[in-house]
Amino acid sequence: MERAATIDRRTNETEIEAGFQIDGSGKADVATGIGFFDHMLTLFTVHGFFDLTLRARGDLEVDFHHTVEDVGIVLGQALSRALGKREGICRYGQGAVPMDEAFSRVNVDLSNRPFLVYHLPSTIRSQGPFDAYLAREFFRAFSVHGGLNLHINVDYGENEHHILESIFKALGRALNVACKRHEGFIGTLSSKGLL
Repeated sequence: MERAATIDRRTNETEIEAGFQIDGSGKADVATGIGFFDHMLTLFTVHGFFDLTLRARGDLEVDFHHTVEDVGIVLGQALSRALGKREGICRYGQGAVPMDEAFSRVNVDLSNRPFLVYHLPSTIRSQGPFDAYLAREFFRAFSVHGGLNLHINVDYGENEHHILESIFKALGRALNVACKRHEGFIGTLSSKGLL
């Protein structure tokens, strides 16, 4: 059974269409109007071995916030829909990625109980319009609408680009592990019998 979903979301601020496939090959076709964000979503897709097609049009003349947050909503909804009842999956995943001087750890629980923990070095200084604080809005929306407990911990790093790149790559890797089918396991990995 194919684990894929298509979401189309339209508001007064954004129009977003996304096609997401869990069992992909790392193919990304992303255009949000925010070059750096496209790069990060591509890294997430490639390192998670997903397939993602995403088109977003938003009120970028205001700022990037609405587009970034709404992409998180749509991608989270696509993930949740593609997972279905979340039966037979490993549920937990972790990824750790160095990027030059930066090192990030991401842990995921596909528990359907959303929560975001986001720890970055206190010394980080934003260098552009897409920064670590805007990225947090994406991760929060993705966590809430994807139904995942998401812990992002950056142990160290100085360059904001490197920090964000290591996070998005680690998220792809962690989610890939959590979404994998557990061979021979039927049902949901929960003592309650439901995620």
